Amino acid sequence: MKKNKTVSEKIWQFFCSVKLTVTTLVLLALTSMIGTIILQNGSQSEYVRLYGESFYKIIKVFTFDDMYHAWWFLGLIIILCINLVVCSIERLSTTWKIIFPKKIKFNATRFRKQKNLETFTIKKELATLSSSYENFLLKTIGKVIKEETLDSIILYAEKGRWTRIGVYVVHSSILLLLIGALIGMVFGFKASLNLDEGKTSDTAVIAKSRESVNLGFSIKCNKFDVKFYDTGAPEEFKSNLTIIENGKVSFTKDILVNHPLRYKGINIFQSSYGTAAPDSAHVDIVKLSDKSVTHLSIKIGEEINLPNDMGLFKLEGFLPHFDFRGHNLGEAFIGRITPKDGQSFQIGIPVKFPTFDKMRKGNFAFIVKEFEKKYYTGLQITKDPGVWYVYAGFILMIIGCWITFFMSHESYFIEIQKKQGKTLRVCFSATTNRNQQSLKLKIKKYVVKLKGKQ
Repeated sequence: MKKNKTVSEKIWQFFCSVKLTVTTLVLLALTSMIGTIILQNGSQSEYVRLYGESFYKIIKVFTFDDMYHAWWFLGLIIILCINLVVCSIERLSTTWKIIFPKKIKFNATRFRKQKNLETFTIKKELATLSSSYENFLLKTIGKVIKEETLDSIILYAEKGRWTRIGVYVVHSSILLLLIGALIGMVFGFKASLNLDEGKTSDTAVIAKSRESVNLGFSIKCNKFDVKFYDTGAPEEFKSNLTIIENGKVSFTKDILVNHPLRYKGINIFQSSYGTAAPDSAHVDIVKLSDKSVTHLSIKIGEEINLPNDMGLFKLEGFLPHFDFRGHNLGEAFIGRITPKDGQSFQIGIPVKFPTFDKMRKGNFAFIVKEFEKKYYTGLQITKDPGVWYVYAGFILMIIGCWITFFMSHESYFIEIQKKQGKTLRVCFSATTNRNQQSLKLKIKKYVVKLKGKQ
């Protein structure tokens, strides 16, 4: 053994250490717990409110706010991948020699000392009984090795030598799962898109960075439907979406909660909805001096003359949630009044409170009588190119666990010895690399069959 190891040997020894495996797994478990405790992908104000300014700085330094994409978390996964590969290679050569030996050998003395050894006598010709037992092993176990002496015959057979590779199948499955997770973290995304009815978009906004990501195709919301319970809570909501690529319609599909649309590796989920800005509203303009009312239909962005040429009014926009001194007054329109001899100012016109604008005590009060209610659909859009590696990893893990825990390398030994006259002494035993109790039951079952071959 070398006293002074080279740098490459030290690196190899470091990565094939079981201690490194245990340490990395513990660190991944602990840091994953942190990711469930600390808010992920929140805003700065949320972190400062929840944890304070000082702790927020620590969160940003170590990327605890997006932990599963943090460089150090990815580094731990990469270390575990390298560790698995190196450990497998380090031990594979020994296992390979066991699975594919140049010549199958067995130690008769070892089998004679087995605790599960069964011995019985039988009256039959040695050659006849040997041939019968050889056929039995050939049909039940596999290829038979036969050794003869002057007064005895030894038969040896084995099966499941290849099952020793089961642990490497499990290692490969874990490696695929980790690689799939890495690919998803680096090349995947989780974004959102609020799309008004009738509108089309080919970009979504990534939740963490607030950057736009191009989908490679366009999504059109043809229609949005929502049903409500008597209590006012939403019962069901769905979107009718059309996928458009290169200017051509690919297909149209309804999506509901838990029934996403999938296209070219991108998943489109129905996640939420809200009230979209209407195109216009029917507004009553009440002249407070004489209570006269003017009924008008005004488009968003349209500017009109006030009655008696007393200035201008412009309907600037719509808010689904109008905040007034800390109170949410619900849906409201935003208008701008420009008096004939004065400076323009902005007003809010809540839909549910028709007398609200009268509190302003101006020349006119504005009341929204009705408007065509439109919705936008809230879509969650995800892409995970590593998902197929993950699926393959799970399938491979099931296969590997089945091989590892439910299959084994079994070796069977029969020794037939001559006694007085035609009496033969039969010794039967077996070995396995796992599940000894099951082997004992098999031995008892096989002994009954061997005794019956008289």
